[in-house]
Amino acid sequence: MIVRIMGEGQLDVAADDLAALNALDAELEEAIGAGDEAAFRTALHALLDNVRKVGRPVPEDSLKPSELILPPADADIGEVKGMLGEEGLIPD
Repeated sequence: MIVRIMGEGQLDVAADDLAALNALDAELEEAIGAGDEAAFRTALHALLDNVRKVGRPVPEDSLKPSELILPPADADIGEVKGMLGEEGLIPD
């Protein structure tokens, strides 16, 4: 799955890594729902750090479309809440 972190670029994430990312996404949704800024920030950074860790960078000149777009690390709760779908940021 090609994942774009806004402002950073694209990463190719293996399907085997999606379960761990979904767990982090659930933590992020929970923090947003509670309006807990500290937990939100921790969960967002954990999600993005994990995507960076497991993903392989896609060359900048690649024309592959992003299948998933994640917010930048400095996004606020309102911005991320606006990006959430029924399944969070990362679909099951």
